[in-house]
Amino acid sequence: MSENRAPRSRARRIGLTLIIAIVVLCALIFAASSIVTEILWYRQLGATRVLLTQWGATAALFAIGFVGFGGPVWLTLWIEARTRPMYVRTAGALDRYQQLIDPLRRVARWLLPVLLGIIGGAIASGQWKTVLLWAHSTRVGRTDPVFHLDLGFYMFRLPFWSGVVSFAGAVVLVSGILLLIVAYVGGSLRIESGRLRIAKAMRVQLAVTAGVYALLLAGRIWIGRYQTLTDTGSLMTGAGYTIVNAVLPAAAILTVAAVLAALAFAYTAFSGKWRLSLIATGVLAVSALLLGVVYPWGVQQFQVKPSERSMESTYLARNIKATRQAYGLTGVKTVSYNASTDAKAGALRQDADTTAQIRIVDPSIVSDTVRQLQQYKQYYSFGEEFNVDRYQVGNTSQDTVIAVRELDQSGLNSSSRTWYNDHIVYTHGYGVVAAYGNRRTSDGEPKFLESGIPSEGKLGSYEPRIYFGENSPEYSIVGGSGSQKRELDYPSSAKGESGQTYTRYTGNGGPRLSNPLIRLLYSLKFGSQEIFLSQAVSSSSQILYDRDPAQRVKKVAPYLTIDSDPYPAVVDGRVQWIVDGYTTSDAYPYSKMESYADVTSASGSRSSSSDLVSQDNINYIRNSVKATVDAYTGKVTLYAWDAKDPVLRAWRSVFPSTLKPISAMSAELIQHVRYPSDLFRAQREILGTYHVTDPGSFYSLQDAWQVPKDPQASSDSEVRQAPYYLTMRLPSQNTSHFQLYTTYIPANNDEQNSRNVLTGYLAANSDAGRRAGVKGSDYGKLTLLRLPSDTTVPGPGQMQNQFDSDEAVSTQLNLLRQGKTKVEPGNLLTLPVGGGLLYVQPVYVRSSGETSFPLLRKVLVSFGDKIAFEDTLDEALNSVFGGDSGADAGDSGTTASTSQSTQTGSSGTQSQGSAESSALKDALQRAQQALQDRKKALQDADWTAYGQADAQLQKALEDAVAAE
Repeated sequence: MSENRAPRSRARRIGLTLIIAIVVLCALIFAASSIVTEILWYRQLGATRVLLTQWGATAALFAIGFVGFGGPVWLTLWIEARTRPMYVRTAGALDRYQQLIDPLRRVARWLLPVLLGIIGGAIASGQWKTVLLWAHSTRVGRTDPVFHLDLGFYMFRLPFWSGVVSFAGAVVLVSGILLLIVAYVGGSLRIESGRLRIAKAMRVQLAVTAGVYALLLAGRIWIGRYQTLTDTGSLMTGAGYTIVNAVLPAAAILTVAAVLAALAFAYTAFSGKWRLSLIATGVLAVSALLLGVVYPWGVQQFQVKPSERSMESTYLARNIKATRQAYGLTGVKTVSYNASTDAKAGALRQDADTTAQIRIVDPSIVSDTVRQLQQYKQYYSFGEEFNVDRYQVGNTSQDTVIAVRELDQSGLNSSSRTWYNDHIVYTHGYGVVAAYGNRRTSDGEPKFLESGIPSEGKLGSYEPRIYFGENSPEYSIVGGSGSQKRELDYPSSAKGESGQTYTRYTGNGGPRLSNPLIRLLYSLKFGSQEIFLSQAVSSSSQILYDRDPAQRVKKVAPYLTIDSDPYPAVVDGRVQWIVDGYTTSDAYPYSKMESYADVTSASGSRSSSSDLVSQDNINYIRNSVKATVDAYTGKVTLYAWDAKDPVLRAWRSVFPSTLKPISAMSAELIQHVRYPSDLFRAQREILGTYHVTDPGSFYSLQDAWQVPKDPQASSDSEVRQAPYYLTMRLPSQNTSHFQLYTTYIPANNDEQNSRNVLTGYLAANSDAGRRAGVKGSDYGKLTLLRLPSDTTVPGPGQMQNQFDSDEAVSTQLNLLRQGKTKVEPGNLLTLPVGGGLLYVQPVYVRSSGETSFPLLRKVLVSFGDKIAFEDTLDEALNSVFGGDSGADAGDSGTTASTSQSTQTGSSGTQSQGSAESSALKDALQRAQQALQDRKKALQDADWTAYGQADAQLQKALEDAVAAE
């Protein structure tokens, strides 16, 4: 029997060993797959050094953290075991626990340090950015107002030393706790006859551990003094009166007390007397309570609070100055703008260049229309929101809305979704679609300056294939040897209804699948055996993955926070994605701390996903890098846009040769660089409060502003109105510029009772210049138009309400909503022209049919108390400004398909019918009467009359459509 058990037991052990070996081997293979493919991806981009630097720093810090945490713990347990007195059996529960634990002592002595070392290594490796910034720290050139140290100390060195002290403190604390536990269990520390007994060796070890912890506590307190300059209180970020005059002196005293306590524990280690240590510890605890809590509280409550405004004025001034510096707001040009509300004839004559570029095409609405007109096949798609850019058309810089036609495999029918089709055939999108921002056709469709497949238009010849985009497939296998072209290029009408044109990728966009081992590794990476087995994959094939432009830039420059809105541009014969990168910090003294996610998503637009954000809590930001990603090759190019930024200077030392200077940028690329939207959102949120530079006014918040809510959002929504790109000339400027703007209304926590009137208008110059390698001198300049408090100009929400409630406008809107149509108001634009503020809103109409899409039918315009609702913007401007605005809008040549127009104002309502046929006028009048009859019948519950009125309404609408 026993003879049979032995072979069986041996077989089990062999089987278990084989299983463990197989599991370990599989884990190693998958790890190798991840590591090797990552190296191949970076090598293809020429960024291997970035990866190796990051991995090297992470591995080194893991090793340091492992040894730094596990080593002291192991040393503590080893010393305790070597110096433990001979075990004396005692009665009681402890004796039983000792008998149970004693056999595990040797295992625990190694296992605990290893486990804690792994935790310590993980913690340390996560701080690789902090350590590299410390190692490559640089000077900022400004000093703080309290300690008079260069700000580089706070931004680069202080976070490192704070982390070191905190890590060391945690190590010593954990070691001390473990020491107490094992000492008690092992008998070195015990209670006998109501008295605490400590073995001599244990006394020395405990005293030394406590002394080291006290020294680290002293370092923690001393470093904490500097961190008060970035701590956020109820009033501001930074050290206020109480901190400077109470907390900092108290911290210096407590540091000395902690050092004395450490010396007392050293004395205990050698003398064996605990009295001095206990006294020192008690004094430290009492001092911490009195000096660290009670004294600052008393100063704040009885000295500062009664006169807080005056006593904190010096520190508020520091906060205001530092915040404006850290968020790039020191150069804001504030202009008093006494906005007129009187719409006089010819008032826009001086703003002809602005009115000619007013964008009536809404990039967030027009995408549905472009899909119907330009998608061509279900396997193509456009983004939910087009981008706004400008192109040189002839001698004119033309605002455009633009998007790329990307591949969308979800549009394929299920029978076509094979591995071969998904990864070999359907690999890329094709071309860009661009429309004039200020024009439309007579049918309300966008007027394209670039469209079609193959692409035709005003943008010239360029490589149209989009292999790298925001919605590209997970991976595609392209290129390959031989003459066969497998990749679907575009549908070709010349080849009939089912004709297709195919191509073969000739760029250098991904790692080559040059041998079976690499194909095997990628098969494991993507969980696809076809990569290894398919005959369509050859040694010259390339695999394209990680194709999102923002993700590619983030991987190549891991220290950057990436703007949420990469945009395409046709540059030098290529489609290039332009991506803005930010360097940020949370350690700029006295600057207001904000959540990056909060300040950049307040507009309701897309915000960067967490994996694109370097850090969320920030109090410093710079648009230090402009990056491009080639849509055909995926090549990532980084340009040092703000070479003076100290954070970027530090990272350039970490990753040398990864950034090109501005001088390497072509003229065409610079023409398409624009002021980044996420930075502008952050700045406008900060400037809502920090446009006030007087500490007294700032304290009382008597002139605080906020960005108005999006007038198209629901009443309970917190979505703020998005900033808009427009070409315009501000009152303080001599020429028009491509600009990004936002408006302000008074800040009020009570949204129901807030005053929705304009108080400010902020614009950022987005013209980066036209010369190769030279940034425009006016680029990035912020202009703040400040409206006087005695002038009441309605804010966007109030203006939207006036549009919706105007009797003549609402009547026509109701007519447009009849039948199978839906009215969709577009973006509400605000322009400082004509000496006042002009509101412009395009109005789209969408049918409810299966292939419905919005068409631009009307334009709403308001200036002062005048409102016009016309078929074209040009007509609306003339209606508001006494029949002649003095300037032509971009759609002045459009022949509208509808002609009903309305003008309202203080003088009442007047129907304009000069361009209407009598039949159309008659049909509209009958429709309006039928609406009134139907409403009255509904109120009277006369359903017979209601049905008759409804039938009359339908007949009138049909006649109106026919007359149109």
